[in-house]
Amino acid sequence: MKLNSEKVTWIVTCPKGAEELLANELSSLSATEISSSVGFVRADGGTQLGYKICLWSRLASRVLFPIHRFKETNAEEMYLEIRDIPWEDHIKIGSTICVDFDGKSKSIQNSLFGAQKVKDAIVDRLIIACNTRPDVDTKSPDIRINVKLKKGFFQVYLDFSGSSLHRRGYRVGQGTAPLKENLAALILNRSHWKKTADEGGFLIDPMCGSGTFLIEAAMIAANIAPGILRESYGFLEWKQYESNIWDGLLSDARSKRKVGLAELDIEIKGHDINPRIIEVAAKNIEKAGLDEHIKVSQRSIDSIAAPTVQKGLFITNPPYGERLGDKDNLNKLYKLTGEILKTKFKGWKAGIFSGNDESVRAIDLSPSKIYKLNNGTLSCKLLIFEHLISKSELIESRIARPAPEPQLNDSSSMILNRLIKNERRLSSWLKLNNINSYRLYDCDIPEFAAAVDIYGADILVQEYAAPKQIPISIATKRFQEIKAAVKVFSIRNGLQVFYRRRARQRGSEQYLKTIKSKSIVRIIEEGPAKFEINLSDYLDTGLFLDHRPLRNDFMKLCKDKTFLNLFCYTGTATVLAALSGAKSSLSIDMSRTYLDWTRRNFGLNNIDLNSHQLLRQDCLEWLSGSHQKFDIIFLDPPTFSNSKKMSTTFDLQRDHPSLIKAACKKLSKDGTLIFSNNFRKFRMNECILESYVCADVTDKTIDRDFERNKKIHKVWLIKNTEKNI
Repeated sequence: MKLNSEKVTWIVTCPKGAEELLANELSSLSATEISSSVGFVRADGGTQLGYKICLWSRLASRVLFPIHRFKETNAEEMYLEIRDIPWEDHIKIGSTICVDFDGKSKSIQNSLFGAQKVKDAIVDRLIIACNTRPDVDTKSPDIRINVKLKKGFFQVYLDFSGSSLHRRGYRVGQGTAPLKENLAALILNRSHWKKTADEGGFLIDPMCGSGTFLIEAAMIAANIAPGILRESYGFLEWKQYESNIWDGLLSDARSKRKVGLAELDIEIKGHDINPRIIEVAAKNIEKAGLDEHIKVSQRSIDSIAAPTVQKGLFITNPPYGERLGDKDNLNKLYKLTGEILKTKFKGWKAGIFSGNDESVRAIDLSPSKIYKLNNGTLSCKLLIFEHLISKSELIESRIARPAPEPQLNDSSSMILNRLIKNERRLSSWLKLNNINSYRLYDCDIPEFAAAVDIYGADILVQEYAAPKQIPISIATKRFQEIKAAVKVFSIRNGLQVFYRRRARQRGSEQYLKTIKSKSIVRIIEEGPAKFEINLSDYLDTGLFLDHRPLRNDFMKLCKDKTFLNLFCYTGTATVLAALSGAKSSLSIDMSRTYLDWTRRNFGLNNIDLNSHQLLRQDCLEWLSGSHQKFDIIFLDPPTFSNSKKMSTTFDLQRDHPSLIKAACKKLSKDGTLIFSNNFRKFRMNECILESYVCADVTDKTIDRDFERNKKIHKVWLIKNTEKNI
């Protein structure tokens, strides 16, 4: 394959946790068709995009150009496939090569063997085509070939970047545990350094080591291309290298650097107690050409003076324990860091990157954001502090001055007592099962018709529409009494309250936002999964709490199985299936809103969209046309729909026999259909009970928080042929 084609799907690798930001970065470089997975991003573009990424990406590790993809059979077939690639179009006579191989199979037991076979195939091809044999150089090859074996397919890449892009070219020395440059850029990005710099804020790193944060921060603030100093790239010795494109990009980057440095009018300072490491930092800064803009000095953190400006970023990567050795000394250092922030840096933001959770707590500040990142093989966290106020002081202040509770009448007191009683009844079960989102109240006192749900630190009150025979004035008064009780409960438990009124939705109303000044979106955890919920905009939050046991069942049922999710809503069932090790899945819904929501849930859980696909289509139409088979099918249709996107209306009680029959046709041998609905008056049609093996498992899918309302949903396991289920 030649790169001169208009469209190439580049693979750009990055540190874990940088995928979303890298996708945004590639979009700014004019990439299209961008999608991400754990540790890499795919992006479409031509020749120029590949060069641009190498020069301008602050977050990328490697840029891979796909050469060939083929199905894995055995080692000999792999050899033949790779030998047939026209390597003479890529590798110049006299060039050195290196092969990186990742993956294994029955015929390829280890990466060394795989790399050797690939190398042999390339060498044999070049001997035949060019009568020359390339040398192998594992340290600094002219051309690096990357081969990945995954899910039964080989993908052959040319490493366009050569060595990892974190090597910017300015590091002439380093300390004992330096940050990679692209990890430092990721941390600065998460700390919103660019915005702070644009607003005139300064930056200080009191434990700067070899100066990586300082140099990356200056390059970001001055819009300097991170790859401008690199002398070596994988494409420079490539046979299809287009020097005119690269030279033009390099010339433009140099012009931008000159302008950026001329306009750079902020202070960037670094300190370290080690005089040797300060010398190293100074040399790195000089090599980067930034010695006029970055100042470093030997100084302990307790001698740092208060800044001269009111805003800025305090960023540092303190020792985790390996360098200091003494646990007590390490905790003292973190405690001192917190005291310095609280006393000298009011109005600033701080970013602390550490792999020591215990010591971080000694800082005594409440992080506004926490990001899990890796520093090499170490699991670390980036803690962002936007308000540098003592956490313990805030807690003491809240205890000393509790919010006043409103006076309650008899009705509100009765409701409050029920909330407290329910919370006490559920508490041990919630703790045992690590559940933080649950139903606390559901019309327990019938005349007070509402559902009260807890979502972590939030409480959502949903008022049910009153029967027609209840005057509006009485219904309004009762809901006000519910609100009063919930307000007291929320004050005592430190919860934020939101209110919603439930009524039957018609057509596409369920997909429409209510008019709100700001959407209230939260990320909650359930078992191993993370889900996005919306507490303000839609009829439902995006997570059916009553389906919790069902989602747990998917963890048990779906390992190594194919999974179909019809009427998938926000894809929560698919998330659990994928996390359990489902082989593949397909999630179908005709709502763009829900599919976009599903896509975000997939992103939160690092689910590969290649194996777990989304489809926007009417499920009824898809069932009538598709011939795919699945091991597990989840069918949770609406009770009624007359959406304009559907060719006909749908009524669950009337149409469920044909729907179930169509779904069962998609089951593989011994497959299982999980059929669920929340229509309280639903009755399973006799023809389904006679035609299939059906097991009503509703009772097993009702958790403790829904025991008072067992009609919340109905669930059946259905199989084509008789079998114990």
